[in-house]
Amino acid sequence: MAKRVGVALTKRVVDFADKREQRYFIWDSELSGFGLRVETSGAKTFVVRYRAEGGGRSAAQRFVTIGRLGTFTPEQARKQAKTVLGGVARGEDPADERRAKRREMKITGLIDLYEEEGCVIQRGKRQGQPMKPLTKQLTIARLRNHVVPLLGHKRVSELNAGDIERFVRDVTAGKTNRDEKIGHRRRIIVRGGAGAARKVVRDLSAVFSFAIRSEIAQKNPCENAAVRKTDNQRKRFLVLDEVTRLGSALDELETGGVNSKAINIARLWALTGCRREEIASLKWSEVNLGEGLLELEDSKTGQSIRPLGAAAMTLLERLPREGSSTFVFPAERGDSYFQGTKRIWAKVIKKAELPGVTPHTLRHTIGSTAVSTGEALALTGAILGHSNPRSTAIYAHVQNDPSRRAVNRVTKKIAAALAGNNQAARKPQRKSAISEALEGLVQSLSARLLAEGVDVGRVKNIVANVTAALEPGQKAV
Repeated sequence: MAKRVGVALTKRVVDFADKREQRYFIWDSELSGFGLRVETSGAKTFVVRYRAEGGGRSAAQRFVTIGRLGTFTPEQARKQAKTVLGGVARGEDPADERRAKRREMKITGLIDLYEEEGCVIQRGKRQGQPMKPLTKQLTIARLRNHVVPLLGHKRVSELNAGDIERFVRDVTAGKTNRDEKIGHRRRIIVRGGAGAARKVVRDLSAVFSFAIRSEIAQKNPCENAAVRKTDNQRKRFLVLDEVTRLGSALDELETGGVNSKAINIARLWALTGCRREEIASLKWSEVNLGEGLLELEDSKTGQSIRPLGAAAMTLLERLPREGSSTFVFPAERGDSYFQGTKRIWAKVIKKAELPGVTPHTLRHTIGSTAVSTGEALALTGAILGHSNPRSTAIYAHVQNDPSRRAVNRVTKKIAAALAGNNQAARKPQRKSAISEALEGLVQSLSARLLAEGVDVGRVKNIVANVTAALEPGQKAV
């Protein structure tokens, strides 16, 4: 907790209280125990602090939330704080009374409270920071569309592991599915299934972790439930023949009049290995063509620097800047960025005959191409912008120049295939099939060995021996 500062909590003081890197309190100099809590997001909440059981240094310190600024003015909050502190002076314990009431809270109410106070990152280097707006929006939507219809009527204290198991079965079976029109050209489409069930049970587990921290619940029923909480590990990546088909499909659709922004976003996915939104929402201020870098202000892992290959730089250099927009790919209407890639991507993979391939598959393709061509694990991490705790110390010492050379080596083949210059695609069918199978095997083997911590030099030797065994005429190392 930051150092407590005592000032009169006037409207001016409250309005000028700026957000900081950590939550802090401003304590009122006139009414002891009355204060303002300022979150890292900038949200301001009036609180009361007191000691239970008649006071004294040995007594537990308790907090009671009065309400948010906006719901209460400073003067209204001060009056409410006087009422709370008056009760404390009479021997009451308002925080304990509120906790008792909260234990009888229903799941619907708990989700409301979680949306207001609990949507923070629970682990990792961003622990304690607020969720990104889109993450919070999707999380709350899943909870309201799946949990509330099936479990919302239950009390927090009633829910057990069996309830969670039935809930997961019901969501998987599609019991929460709905397609409802809510306005002009607006619909709510909710789909269940195994993937949705895994995501929402993780969300619900986070809600109960928040409830335990807030002393609303004493246990998390999701922890002991016999349900799967992890997603399927995606190992799909494209071989160069498939990248060639993807490039041809992008070219044909662009020639046919499909929005060039969506096409160029897809090309940059393939050439950079960046995540979907990192490219779609890219700003010109994040593009450093002089040094060949993307300097992302706010990626999934916070600020991130990514090296650019020559092909990606060439593509970015020829893109026009539209008016005063800060985005590389501005929306057709409004001040946001272009968000029409989903519909066009479906056309791309259909034309390229690549069912099931997602933009994230292109990220896997960069990673698998890097490790299978012998790039060091640290350089692969620099290209992809990973922040794996086990690898963070390595990535921290990777300089931009070697990582730029690495991304050029890795994306050179992908750029050629994307442009239709993949020589392997022009070889006889039988040989192409063998090459494709061998390439896939080598990439999978390399990735597996590196993931298990095998030294890069040993990986190269193992790959050379495997290649020699499968391709007659080559000598083993």
